Amino acid sequence: MVLALSLALALSAAPSTPPSGKALNTQGFRLYQSGRYPEALEKFQAAAQATPDYALAHYNAAATLGLLRKQGKVCEYSAHRDVIVEKLATAVRLDPRRLQRAKEDRDLDVIRDTLGWQKLLGRTPRKQADVPALLRAVSWYGPGVGVYGTTRALKFQDGGRVELWKKDIDDSGTPKQSRLQGTYTVKGRAVTVTLPEAAPVTGSLDEAGALTFPEPLGRFTDSPSECEA
Repeated sequence: MVLALSLALALSAAPSTPPSGKALNTQGFRLYQSGRYPEALEKFQAAAQATPDYALAHYNAAATLGLLRKQGKVCEYSAHRDVIVEKLATAVRLDPRRLQRAKEDRDLDVIRDTLGWQKLLGRTPRKQADVPALLRAVSWYGPGVGVYGTTRALKFQDGGRVELWKKDIDDSGTPKQSRLQGTYTVKGRAVTVTLPEAAPVTGSLDEAGALTFPEPLGRFTDSPSECEA
């Protein structure tokens, strides 16, 4: 009796086997279906950590981050575009079939205009021939100013049209937004932008994906400034 009791106590004291990546992913999926997205994200991330080569866990983490970003919870859950792209790229590397699913997944609409998404589709700034398509497909953001975030952005459109969005901060700290419509041309990597009442400005898209013009336009990337103090 004493031996049996000692054995039972030893078994109860033994550490329990941690849940598998698949089990954690299943738990996350149920939470996702229930609309409990932050808790679902936690489970998907734990699943990816428990089983690093489990493509579905990485994919589900990316999709849930995309949904949280849509809900405006970027800073709370680090739902940044580059983070979402990184998790999705990992899923696609582990299981190329995930890309087709991603093309149809509305949770991932928030990254369609990133360089990372375009790279998954086979377009890259390393190829000069891809430059015109990348300019139009990507949203381009200038650097941020503290709590005001990004203060300028470029959107290249079909037909050689471009829009410059600006956020000017006055002396009282009040931001004022404006939009200017202009035109652009592309030759190789060189991009020339012409805005109203201004001389044409020529910049270039480098192989790393940075679009750089002389001031006052400056440098643009596909990452907006977010969550800065």
